[in-house]
Amino acid sequence: MSERFFIEELANGLTVLGQQMPTVSSAALTLAVRCGSAQDPPELAGASSVACEWCLRGAGGRSTRELHEALDALGCQHHESVRGEHLVISAAQLSRNLDAVLGIVADLVCRPELAEKTFGPSRALVEQDLAALADEPARLSSLLLRERFYPWPLGRCVYGSAETLAALEPESLRQHIRRQLTPAGAILAVAGDVEFAALGERVRELFGDWSGSEAPAGETSPPAGGVEHVARDSAQVHIALASPAAVMRDERYYAARMAEMVLSGGASARLHTEVREKRGLAYHVATHYHSLKDHAGLFTYAGTRPEIASQTFEQVVRELRRLADGVGDDEIARAQTQLRSALVMQGESTSARAHALASDWYHLGRLRSLSELSDATRAVTAGDVLDYLAAFPADRPTALVLGPEPIDTSILDS
Repeated sequence: MSERFFIEELANGLTVLGQQMPTVSSAALTLAVRCGSAQDPPELAGASSVACEWCLRGAGGRSTRELHEALDALGCQHHESVRGEHLVISAAQLSRNLDAVLGIVADLVCRPELAEKTFGPSRALVEQDLAALADEPARLSSLLLRERFYPWPLGRCVYGSAETLAALEPESLRQHIRRQLTPAGAILAVAGDVEFAALGERVRELFGDWSGSEAPAGETSPPAGGVEHVARDSAQVHIALASPAAVMRDERYYAARMAEMVLSGGASARLHTEVREKRGLAYHVATHYHSLKDHAGLFTYAGTRPEIASQTFEQVVRELRRLADGVGDDEIARAQTQLRSALVMQGESTSARAHALASDWYHLGRLRSLSELSDATRAVTAGDVLDYLAAFPADRPTALVLGPEPIDTSILDS
């Protein structure tokens, strides 16, 4: 059965996307608004994360408790988060409850209360999230690497800093929300047991009076790159590496995903085999692809012990470089199977499809069917991957090492 899509752009700039999945009884939505950490002014770093919390603390005439009780009564599984380029609200529920959940989501972004009394607790939660990074060194190393790898402020930590959070005031945050939490450039994607005509009518009714123009994009500065050691009194060393990759709209995107899978697509992939299994150098090692609108990378992480950290770093870099020496047809076949299996499972999840629709529209300006994704994945050859690696070599990655002592990273100079 061919996949059916719905696309409508409201007069206020909100794009509404839909996909019918007639074999399911649920419906999921993803709302992405251009209110990410990259849009936070330097003096307000972390503002979007506080805004995300604040909007949940009273909206549309409901208190915080009433909002949560209403969502719970609807059986809604929801999640709100801030990323580099967007504030994202996700919700999944039975399809018969979609209209009611859409009404609550509309209240959150169109009619937040933003009361003075709820500002302090909202900021305090983000301050706790920031402080908790000290107890999550693997995550902290990945966040710090993104700050070095992407042009500033695209990779900036979504929580800002202790100083900027402490300086944040209610009125300055209200102004930031009015400026950034607008429908212009926003995307609402719905997937599941939905009827397109009813979806369009309901969204126009709920979001049609949402107003505000798109704020101009801020300036960026070149990434720091290079190698950094972050001192931490820890029993482990956390190694994080990033190399430039093709963005999603690039025709070489699928070759980039194949390279990712060859490195890290299961227990038979190169990093797991060569670094963990054969040499016992890392308790965890993996590579994943990540893309912003105009920048992307292959990000590799390895967790190891201080006494073998230099050896681990060297071996991981060697494996990244060895890709350019050749990729076997058997490796490509396994990588294709890994990605296509992931596509099948994604196709059975309304939440995954809603997220994919929003991502496709933002990155590509169009929607991809699962059959298109499967065909494009199947078409990639070992030669395509080698051509890709010639254009996006992984020989000198940006590196960040978090641990008690600096390690030997001289292989990057060879």
